[in-house]
Amino acid sequence: MTATEPSTPEEYARLAARIEEEVSELQLDSFGPSDALRLGLILVRTGTQGTLPIAIDIRRGAQILFHVALEGAQADNDVWIARKSSAVERYGIPSLLLGTRPKIAGKRIEDEDWFDQTAYAAHGGGFPITVRGTGVVAVVTVSGLPQIDDHDLVVSALREFVEG
Repeated sequence: MTATEPSTPEEYARLAARIEEEVSELQLDSFGPSDALRLGLILVRTGTQGTLPIAIDIRRGAQILFHVALEGAQADNDVWIARKSSAVERYGIPSLLLGTRPKIAGKRIEDEDWFDQTAYAAHGGGFPITVRGTGVVAVVTVSGLPQIDDHDLVVSALREFVEG
């Protein structure tokens, strides 16, 4: 799986454009607790089949709709999930996009005084669940893999969920 991390502004710009397309593509008509279970189980199946050491979380505000740690996941993954989820809730975009956009200009969001790294993580794995005509209604997050792999795993599961 392991995707290559971008290294140039042009590569970061291409990654940002790809993520923005994914956000546009992966909008839903509705989303509730039973949908969270179905999406969570897609991620569990993928993680189990790939023996991925991940934690998976789906939340709507303060309400955790789905959470599981697969074999090999660590308690630290829950800390990352909380920070990635908070970033998506606060900024309304995937956590990977939040960290990628500044890199197009050769900067890091973590170097900005206003960005609170104790509350937010601008690393891949958090993705907004968006309902058409409503906006962001929940967040799905994976932690345990390199950040682009976390992101791509969530996107793959959301695609399967939409098609399913």
